Amino acid sequence: MPEIISRDSSLYARYLLGKARHFMFQARQKELKPYHIAPRQANTLIILYNLRKKATLAELAKNTDRGINTLSIQMSRMEKDGLIKKVRETPKSNQLRFELTDKGLSTYKKVKKINSVKTIMSVLSEEQRQQLISMLEAIVAEAEKYTPF
Repeated sequence: MPEIISRDSSLYARYLLGKARHFMFQARQKELKPYHIAPRQANTLIILYNLRKKATLAELAKNTDRGINTLSIQMSRMEKDGLIKKVRETPKSNQLRFELTDKGLSTYKKVKKINSVKTIMSVLSEEQRQQLISMLEAIVAEAEKYTPF
């Protein structure tokens, strides 16, 4: 397959991006397995920790590039697992925000320490990583023009 699409540099670049994403995701899954948490849940814990009191579904959706309905389901699962808790802004308010429980904070600290992605990315120098970031930001900005929302 790479031989076929390598003739078209745009397709080949997309193929390589997908392959890198796939392998990095698998590496993250493997390192998180002992903690019984999925990569998306780990990512959500990191975002929740950094948002602190501003962690509403809308803020989480903005920071995870996922839909509110999808996040709502994930948050319910994470609440059942004891990682997060829902908090109402005021007792009768419909506005919910999310906070880490003690178990969630403990899990956050563990998953924050392990990072196969950092090791994988270490094959690039800091300058190369900054160039990659710049190129990927340009691709993302252009790709966003083609999304339906």
